[in-house]
Amino acid sequence: MPADLLRQIFGFDEFRPGQQDIVEAVAGGRDVLAIMPTGGGKSLCYQLPALMREGVTVVISPLIALMRDQVRALREAGVNAGALTSGNTEAETDEIFAALREGTLKILYMAPERLASGGTLPLLRRAGVTAIAVDEAHCVSQWGHDFRPDYLRIGELKQALNVPLSAFTATADAETQAEIVNRLFAGQPPLTFLRGFDRPNIYLAFQPKDSPRRQVMDFVAARPGQSGIVYCGSRAKTETLSAALNAAGHPALHYHGGMDPDARREAEARFQREDGLIVAATVAFGMGIDKPDIRWVAHADLPKSIEAYYQEIGRAGRDGAPAETLTLFGPDDIRMRRAQVDEGLADNARKDADHARLNALLGLAEATSCRRQLLLSYFGEASEPCGNCDLCDTPPATFDATLPVRMALSAMLRTGEWFGAGHIIDVLTGNTTEKVRERSHDQLPTFGVGREWSKPQWQAIIRQMMGRDLCRPDPARHGALHITDAAHPILRGETPVTLREDSIKRAKPAFVPKMQVAEEDAPLFSALKAKRRALAEAARVPAYVIFPDRTLQEMAERRPQTLDEMARINGVGAKKLDSYGDAFLSVIAGDTAPMHPARRALAGRDAGALFDRLAETQMRLARGEDGTEKPLSCSTGQLKRIAEQRPADRGALSRILDDARLDRFADAFLDEIATS
Repeated sequence: MPADLLRQIFGFDEFRPGQQDIVEAVAGGRDVLAIMPTGGGKSLCYQLPALMREGVTVVISPLIALMRDQVRALREAGVNAGALTSGNTEAETDEIFAALREGTLKILYMAPERLASGGTLPLLRRAGVTAIAVDEAHCVSQWGHDFRPDYLRIGELKQALNVPLSAFTATADAETQAEIVNRLFAGQPPLTFLRGFDRPNIYLAFQPKDSPRRQVMDFVAARPGQSGIVYCGSRAKTETLSAALNAAGHPALHYHGGMDPDARREAEARFQREDGLIVAATVAFGMGIDKPDIRWVAHADLPKSIEAYYQEIGRAGRDGAPAETLTLFGPDDIRMRRAQVDEGLADNARKDADHARLNALLGLAEATSCRRQLLLSYFGEASEPCGNCDLCDTPPATFDATLPVRMALSAMLRTGEWFGAGHIIDVLTGNTTEKVRERSHDQLPTFGVGREWSKPQWQAIIRQMMGRDLCRPDPARHGALHITDAAHPILRGETPVTLREDSIKRAKPAFVPKMQVAEEDAPLFSALKAKRRALAEAARVPAYVIFPDRTLQEMAERRPQTLDEMARINGVGAKKLDSYGDAFLSVIAGDTAPMHPARRALAGRDAGALFDRLAETQMRLARGEDGTEKPLSCSTGQLKRIAEQRPADRGALSRILDDARLDRFADAFLDEIATS
């Protein structure tokens, strides 16, 4: 029966590899998780079983464009399918409700956000839903690259309807797979099909940025008349790049999330409709594009993770014909991606995982052998050299980098794993900065041992070390590099390290855009901005109302360790110190002891220091000079008044303290006041 429907409805004589087993499991009512490469025919694996069973199959899908494309294709094949989306006309919605009432609809698409509506569950119960399918299931995972919170409701829907569920995605590492199982299947393992991640028709290539606009234009010019996507890291770049492509005679348009919805829909429709059209887009574009003949995908900027990279290049060559990719990367990309992770509101475990995912992508960018082998190994799949990537075509020159890598690892350890690459490189190259002197790092055995290599060359070495996961930025220490378990055999002299020679030779001083803070202070500055954003969102005010950038810059540079030091930062007045001082201090210095409100009011003033000395004196004399008298103390309010008014004699002090306290504390208090 499946083969008959395959030919009758979809027009195929046979299943693609792996499809039939999945179709039979889904049709048999099994819970299924299927991980299949883009272009492997995932949609058929839930559409065909929907036609083999009674009732309605509801498909949860992330994008309106994707749903509309699939509904259109199904209807053209004679299948009664519909989609409930925010883009529906009233007539379209009425038509779907009528088909549900009459029992003629077989497949109903909807976005996960619709599950938040109180009327959705009763509607699906009345419709006789007998199965749920989840497309782009990685969106359920906070570890995935397209997290959609409303996907979390799908597991509840499955329980409420008590029907089987099948989930499909093209890319999911072990962590993402585990979270999909936990979120969608309540931790009960589904029947899992891992049909391979390899897309052997796609050519893989990376290039370091060197006039990136020219690199993109040259890549496009060598492929005239071919449809392609250029992914950009910013909305502005999509517009300027599409204009440059058009000016060079390559028909192009731009696409990003800030465009008017009608303009976005028109861009999607044109790209689907027109041959040889290029779109310069942010990652908002692509998941809903089912265009089989995209011949190439270029990344003008580094993607944010290896999963995002693989998902995005997977939009090329869905028809199985040869397709090409090019990914450009540079230090600014890495800095931007690191900052995005550090400034996020996720906990440290999530940030650490996101940094590790970025490291995996950097390792792919700086690979020394077949890229496809490295890419597939990340997803747990072994392969032979592919012969279809730039490194198989032209293997890079490598060199034994064991010595400089050991130098760098040693410098990280000897500085306590508390510093970023900039400071480590200063130590290695013998650059006596103020920070190096303050911490006596110019006295370390590793100081100056790496003078043979320039700062840019050390940056290239450490970048490759991060790509090999020999060291990682620690979010809890504002991006300080710490070594991993993989580094210990290298330090012990048990394992050699080979790095790419071209990356080291190529490294040279380049124009560095002016940073708001020094490189060493950038991770802390990012963390302070993240805290500011969280406070601003909670208070529903613009971020600058909490503190302006210049105040956070000073915090990052001066790194106050107490509220007194915090109060001396420009822009931190008494009210803001009271409201936000502890929150920002905890980012810089970790947990600190709470300060009494009366003492907090004196923070940053000379009176504060006097208050502390008076409090210490009071504790010393609480039982008198010999420690045998009746316990006696002053209130915090009294100490505050003394510290502020600074009485010069016993008479002035008597207006604050009673006779007993005068006898106990007056002489010692007056001595502290006189010497302050």
